[in-house]
Amino acid sequence: MIIDTHTHAFPDALAAKTIPMLAAKADVNPHTDGTAAGLSAAMQIAGVDIAVVLPVVTKPSQFASVNAFAAELNKRNGLISFGGIHPDDEDIPAHVAEIAAMGLPGIKIHPDYQGVFIDDERYIRIAREALRHGLYIVTHAGVDDGFPECVHCPPERAVRFLDQVYEGREPAEPRIIFAHGGGNRQFSEVRKHLAGRNVYFDLSFIFAYADAEKITELIRAHGAERILFASDCPWGDPAEGIRFVRSLTLSDAEKEMILGANAQRIFAKYIP
Repeated sequence: MIIDTHTHAFPDALAAKTIPMLAAKADVNPHTDGTAAGLSAAMQIAGVDIAVVLPVVTKPSQFASVNAFAAELNKRNGLISFGGIHPDDEDIPAHVAEIAAMGLPGIKIHPDYQGVFIDDERYIRIAREALRHGLYIVTHAGVDDGFPECVHCPPERAVRFLDQVYEGREPAEPRIIFAHGGGNRQFSEVRKHLAGRNVYFDLSFIFAYADAEKITELIRAHGAERILFASDCPWGDPAEGIRFVRSLTLSDAEKEMILGANAQRIFAKYIP
């Protein structure tokens, strides 16, 4: 089974406006139209069995609509959606509990889109509440190509975030996922500060610029058992990502872990 753990889909009307805007800002060509139907079609072509959708709440007032759409996506075969919350949310404990009650597996945060540094107390509160409810946290990490001016989740701050969330104790089970290889375009810092911590890294949107040797070194430093296949579709091509992982100088067992087995542990209750 192949699971793409980092994708995006929007309501049809919103996709028609959002995808061209984000594509222009990041200077990248999208691989789908940004709709759920477009995502499902791309995954079928690539041979992906499950796609995990990661929404972003860019202002507190979007909480209800974003999470209602996430719940609807979870009714579609082959899609699993996280929920979203903004760090300025007026009632973080209640809304995290609501996400858990909706049956969503976790929460996506995006420090660059939300304009808050990852080690801010508001993100600490969100993460602690999420973990208390058994939820996962996925955060954008490193440079965002559409907003490169300020990096709100560099590896140095990511470490402070982890240490505060877990109060200096390493967790028995990883429930925090740092996207883009732990820090987009910041691999040397990732290896220095984050590699080996009991967290997951996903591989979203790094195949286009990082060579196979660098990615293999990162996987070796962190451990294949904590690496998740991800394309960042529509910004990345899942078929190309699968080919890239299969081309790496890793064992077949390690490739199997990355492409799906690790994610199956996380999403077992959501997979038929």
